[in-house]
Amino acid sequence: MSDVSETLSQPAAAPASRTETLPLAAEESWEALDLPQRADLAAPPEAPMEMPEQDFRGRPPLGPDARWPGLGTIAARLTAFGGAAAIGWYGWQQMVLAFGTSMTFLQSVLLVLFGVTFTWVGFSFASMVAGIFARRLRTPEGPNDARIAVVMPVYHEDAAATAGLLAALARDLYRVGLGERAEIFVISDSREPDAVLAEMAAVSRLRDISPVPVWYRRRRDNKGRKAGNVGDFVRRWGGRYDQMVVLDADSVVGAATIKALSARMNADPAVGLIQTMPMLVGGQTIFARLTQFAGRIYGPAIARGVSAWSGDSGNFWGHNAIIRMTAFAQCCGLPELPGRPPFGGHILSHDFVEAALMRRAGWKVRLDHDLRQSFEGSPPTLLDMAVRERRWAQGNLQHARIIFSRGFAWISRAHFTIGILGFLMSPIWLAMILVGLALSANVLLSRPDYFPQTYQLFPDWPTFDPVRMLWLFVAAMSFLLVPKFIAIFRAWLRPLARNSGGSARLLGSALFEIVLSALIAPVQMLIQTRQIFEILRGRDSGWEAQVRAGQMPPWHVVLRRHALHVVLGIATLVVLAILSPWQLVWLSPILAGLILSPMTSRWSASPVFGRWARRQGLLVTPEERDLPELLTAANALDFRIAARLPEQGIAALGHDPALRARMLALLPEGADGPAAQRLDAISAEAKIGHAASQAQALSFLSPAETLALVENRALIQAFANLPQ
Repeated sequence: MSDVSETLSQPAAAPASRTETLPLAAEESWEALDLPQRADLAAPPEAPMEMPEQDFRGRPPLGPDARWPGLGTIAARLTAFGGAAAIGWYGWQQMVLAFGTSMTFLQSVLLVLFGVTFTWVGFSFASMVAGIFARRLRTPEGPNDARIAVVMPVYHEDAAATAGLLAALARDLYRVGLGERAEIFVISDSREPDAVLAEMAAVSRLRDISPVPVWYRRRRDNKGRKAGNVGDFVRRWGGRYDQMVVLDADSVVGAATIKALSARMNADPAVGLIQTMPMLVGGQTIFARLTQFAGRIYGPAIARGVSAWSGDSGNFWGHNAIIRMTAFAQCCGLPELPGRPPFGGHILSHDFVEAALMRRAGWKVRLDHDLRQSFEGSPPTLLDMAVRERRWAQGNLQHARIIFSRGFAWISRAHFTIGILGFLMSPIWLAMILVGLALSANVLLSRPDYFPQTYQLFPDWPTFDPVRMLWLFVAAMSFLLVPKFIAIFRAWLRPLARNSGGSARLLGSALFEIVLSALIAPVQMLIQTRQIFEILRGRDSGWEAQVRAGQMPPWHVVLRRHALHVVLGIATLVVLAILSPWQLVWLSPILAGLILSPMTSRWSASPVFGRWARRQGLLVTPEERDLPELLTAANALDFRIAARLPEQGIAALGHDPALRARMLALLPEGADGPAAQRLDAISAEAKIGHAASQAQALSFLSPAETLALVENRALIQAFANLPQ
C-alpha cells in the first residue's frame, strides 16, 4: 500500500551541544558516545488501556462531532467520483453506438466489462485532477508535551536492519528535541528461536547506543497477527503515551516529520490519525527501482488527489502514520469474523478497517500529502510482489463482509470498494480480453444470417464501427498515460527533475518504466486472477515473513512459475496468426509480456542490471542521488549492529557470558505463567537436565522447546552450566 512524495523541509538544527554529543554520521565508536544509562527493564511498567472489541452491527462509540466536509473537499469528490461516472457513461454510450442496437449476448457481456474497466481507468485520471482542490496544510506553532511511542512490529525480520533504522531514528529524535517525550517500542511476534535470539541481541545493542528509551516485548500468543500485536501493546502500555507512530520493519519516518505530525495532531483534538505518503527507497533490482521511480515521480500528484477527496475520511496503510492513542483504543479493537479463512477469522487488511472504525466514531482520519521524510522498502522481485499481493488480495476481498457495517462513512466504503476492485480488475480485464477473442472467433467461424425472419423484406446488416472503437482505445490509453506525463511535466518545473538526473534522463526513465510496466502488467493480471480464484475456493494465504531483500531467481524457478503464461501467450499468438492476424496489432503488448515473462521476471530481479540502470541514469530518484542523512546513518548502524550479533546462534548462549547477560536483561522476572502454558519449558528443562553437554542438549530440543530456552531465565542458566 505505498507510493510516495517529494521533498519536505529539512530537520530543524539542533543545539551544538547535542549534535556534538550525538553525531548522526555514526562514525565514532560506541564506547565514545556519551549516552544516558539504560534501565535494566526490558519493558516499562504497564499502563493498561481498555480497548473494547467492536461490534460492526452495533452503535458506534461516541467520539468527536463529525462535521460536514469543506467546499474544497466537496469539489474534489465531485471531480473524482462525478468525473469517473461521466467518463464511464461516455464510454458506455460510445460502445453502444459501435455495436449498434441489436447486440448479441457476447457483445452485451463485453459492453458491461468494458464499462467497468473504462470507469476504473477514468477514476484514476479524475482522482488525480481532483488534487487541484487539495487544502493547504501547515504545522502549527505552540507548546506540545504529547508523549509519543514509536512502535515497530516485527516478525522474523532482518534484526540488524530493523535495529539500524531505529538507532538512526533515535538519534534523530534526540537531535530535534523529542528525546524527552518519545520512546521506541519493538513489539515482536517472531516464533523461530534463531530469529528471536538475533532480534533480542540486536535490540540489546540498540539500547546501548540509543539516546531515547528503547523497550522490547515478544508475544507468545500470535492471535490477530500484526493487528493483534499492536492491540496487545495498546492494552498493556497505551496509557503511558498520548500518540503512537507505527512503523513497518523496513520503514522509518524522520524525526522532523514526527515532530510535525505530533504538532498537527495536538492542535486539533478531533484528529485521530494522520497518514503520510512513504517514499520507496533502497531498491537494488530493476523491479524494485521501477516501483521506486514510479512512486516517487507519479506518487505526489496521486497522493494530492486522494488527500483532496478523502478529506477527513482518509485511509490508513498500516504504517508510517501517527495515531491518537485514546481514539485507537476506543475504536479499533478488532473482532474475528465468523467462519473459516480466507473470508472468516482474523481481519488481514486491518488498517483499512481501523481507519473506517475511527471515522465512524467521528474522529478525523487524514492523509497529509505534504509531509516528507517518510520512507519504506519495496519487494525486490516480481515473484516476491506476487507473494505479498496474495495476502493483500485476501484481506481486501475480506472487506466485502464488512463494507456495509453500521455507521461507516460513505467515503470509508469507497476506500473499501477501491481496494476490492484493485484486485478484481485483473479477472475483469482478462474476461474482457477473452470475450473479445470469442467475439472475433464467432465472426470468423460462423456464417452470418442477414434474414433471421422468414418473411423479412430487408436484410439485417451487422453493425460495427471500428473507427469509434479505435478512438475508445485511444481514450483509455490517454487516461492511463496522460497523468504520468503531467507528473513528468510537473517534475520538470521543480527541482525534482534536476535531482533525478536531469530532464532528458527523467523522460528516458519514464519511457523505460512505461515499456517495462506494459510487459509486467499481463503477467500480474494472470497472477492476480489465479490468486482471486484460489481465495474464492477457500485457500488461506497463511502468515509468512515478508521478503525485504531478494536475489535473482534461477531459470528453473522462473520457468516453472511462468510456464502457463508462456504457453497461453504462444497459443494465442498461433491462433490469431492463423484466424485473425490484424488483432495481433492490439494484443501484441499483452502477448509479448506473457511470452517474455520468464526473462522479464528473472532479469528485473537482477541487482547487476539494477546497477547498470543506475550508471545510465535510469530510474534514479532524488533520495538515491543524495541519500537522506537518516538513511545514511541507518545503513552504517545496520553494519555495526550486524557485526556484533552472535554467529553461532543458540549455541552462543552457552559460552558467551556477555550475550547471556544481554538476553537476561530483556527477559521478564518471575514466573512464566501456569503449567499448562509452560509445557515446552518443562520438557526443555527435563531434557537439559539429562544432557551431558550443551551440544547434546540442543540436539534433544524441539523448535518449540528451543524457543522456550531462549525466553526463560532459569533454562538459560541451566544450559550455560552444562559442559561445552
